[in-house]
This record gives sequence, C-alpha cells and structure tokens, in this order.
Amino acid sequence: MTTILAIETSCDETAAAVIENGDTIRSNVVATQMESHARFGGVVPEIASRHHVEVVTAVVEEALEKANVTYQDLTAVAVTEGPGLVGALLVGIHAAKAIAFAHGLPLIGVHHIAGHIYANQLVAKLQFPLLALVVSGGHTELIYMEKDGHFQVIGQTRDDAVGEAYDKVARALALPYPGGPNVEQLADTAEAALDLPRSWLEKDSYDFSFSGLKSAVLNRLNNDKQRGIVTDRAALAKGFQESVVDVLVAKTVRAQAQFNVKQVVLAGGVAANKGLRKALTEAFANKDVTLLVPPLSLCTDNAAMIGACAHSMWLRGISGNMAMNARPGLPLSSF
Repeated sequence: MTTILAIETSCDETAAAVIENGDTIRSNVVATQMESHARFGGVVPEIASRHHVEVVTAVVEEALEKANVTYQDLTAVAVTEGPGLVGALLVGIHAAKAIAFAHGLPLIGVHHIAGHIYANQLVAKLQFPLLALVVSGGHTELIYMEKDGHFQVIGQTRDDAVGEAYDKVARALALPYPGGPNVEQLADTAEAALDLPRSWLEKDSYDFSFSGLKSAVLNRLNNDKQRGIVTDRAALAKGFQESVVDVLVAKTVRAQAQFNVKQVVLAGGVAANKGLRKALTEAFANKDVTLLVPPLSLCTDNAAMIGACAHSMWLRGISGNMAMNARPGLPLSSF
C-alpha cells in the first residue's frame, strides 16, 4: 500500500492531499485565492506566491488531519514541479523538500498536466492506450498515451489556450473573473446563438486555434458599437461557446477513431464546462469507447491529481531529489 502526501501550488490554488494506492482520496484540501485576483481580472504572480507562503503549512496540516495520518505513515511526498508560475511553484517545492528531508521520505516531482490526466484515475482505472483532451487556462492539447507514463502530444494550441480565450472574451463582455464559468452562465440565458467561425486549420491537423474566434467576438462588439446597435451579449457568448465546443469535440472524435483507443479522458479546468461535458458524452454515447469525465472538484487545480500521478511514477521507480527546482516550462515528454 502507498500513502502519498501531494502538494500543488502551480498557480493560484494552494492544495494538499493524501492519496492511497493512487486511486483513493483520503483528503483533498484546496485554499483558493480567487477573490484576491478577481479585482485584477486575472492572476497576479507575486500575489499568488505570497498567498501560498501564508497558507501552505496550514493546508498540509489540514490534509494530514483529515486523512488521519502522520508523516510516519507516508510512503512519499509529491509536488508539482512544473509547468506553472515560477514563484508559486517554488513555494510548494520548498515545502515538499522540507517535509521529505525532515522525515526521510522520497520526493516525487510531478508534471502539472500529467496530474490533470491522472485525476481520472480517481474516477476509474485508466486503460491504455487512451486519448486525453486537456483543456485549461494555459493548455489545450490532445495527448495519446500508448502506455502508463507515455505521453505523445498529437495536437496543441497554436495561440490562445481555450481557458485563456474564455477569460479574454469575458473581459470583452464585461464579465468578472474567472471568465469560463461566467461566459457559460451568460450563454445559458440565450435562446439562440450568434453565428461565429470555427477554426479547423489544415484538414488532418489536430492543433487548435482560438485567437481568430476571440477576434471575431471583439469585432462584433466594436462593429455594433460603431453602428449604435446594442449587442445581444448572451447570444454572442452562446455563439462563442458553441464554436469552442464544436471544434474540441470534433477533433477528439476524429483522433479517437484514428488511434483506435477504447478510453477517452477529459482533463483540466475547462473540463468543468457543462456544455463540453454534455457534447462529449453525446458524441461517444453510441461508440465502443469509455469516456471518463472527472467530477468538478477534480477539474480545477487540486493536489489529489498530483498524488494519483505520483503513485504511477512511484510504481515505475521514478522519483526526484533535493536538487529539484521549479521548472515553469517543463515539457510533458519528460515524464
């Protein structure tokens, strides 16, 4: 049996969790900074780092208490090594290194995106080969996993990640941060959608591009303003949402067929989007494919996903050392 303490501080959530055997959550504590960053319309790295410093010790202690374990019960300590905000990453890494050194525990550095994918291991057993659709504020990727720990990026964003596009459109629509849930909420109030373009790129490409769609939203708002027209903001939000979902789902379905995988997993903060979850569920309903969609609590940044991935790494004999440093641009192929 493995019992792993995991720490996640890559952006604006300070999180700690205790994971047993890679698939059981003993505790999962998240301290959010959303209110602190909302007034700025996005995450301010220095403020995020300071908040992590203030609460990381308390969050770790709460995770251990809720799991009813002590440091002596732990198999290893895991922490997000990258990618992310360098200052934020450093807080979690130093906390994990201190715990590992003080208690003689192995230290495991985890890739943040790998963690998002392995969050699905907490829902059901991952079956390889599989296809992962990763959608978040900084990432939009289709990843083929031939086996455990093997990542092949077959498609990625060429400009804005989908979550970033949501945030920018939210600002244009005068919606508060975070943009994703607020754009979706506004879109749900519209009876019909304004027609917006879909960026399919080259015929066989699995890459994504959302900057043109974002520009189409801005152009519509500016053109209406110049003509003295009141823009139907809800219909515009609905058109944006439908365009995003159509492209994500269509490319995922095509990739699943080409790579002939029997399991498709959704991962990342935008995986909480109800429209995307519904569209993927419908797209694979009549196919010989298992679709794993994590609960909302495991979509946004959390430490349980880091612990789940760390368990897989531990079984494969992968661990770090005290020379570990923050790697904000850490490539997924390293894992």
